[in-house]
Amino acid sequence: MRLAALVLLAGLLPSVAFADERPAAKVTVSGAWTPPADRGADVPLYMTIRGSDAADALVRARCDAANFVELQTVDEGEGFPNNRVVKSIPVGAQGTTELRKDRFHVMLLQTRQALAPGATFSCGLTFNVSGKMDVEVTVRDPE
Repeated sequence: MRLAALVLLAGLLPSVAFADERPAAKVTVSGAWTPPADRGADVPLYMTIRGSDAADALVRARCDAANFVELQTVDEGEGFPNNRVVKSIPVGAQGTTELRKDRFHVMLLQTRQALAPGATFSCGLTFNVSGKMDVEVTVRDPE
């Protein structure tokens, strides 16, 4: 019994050391906003993501203001812009990734309520390295 416990403990030690060597990446998110929309609409969510010391990727978003959320990019492969679902949105090390209408963005599908200018709501974002964080989203008219 003791031998089995020692073997198990010895097997865990390398993974603990490895976890300490991983970069402590932590992206920052600012300027999250969405345009006004009626209840039941599909509306884009924009923001600026600043990378940390290690490359990262936005892999999931969840917003209570919408029934579904997709990570998307704009594909102009056939001469006509078309939104296409992607598995992740890359964030370069110490770089800035702007989510905007003509590139990567988050799409809120089937909004649960009307989104009026000045309103705010929260979204949960999950990054591959940095983990989970909540961001406050402001509803505002496009500039």
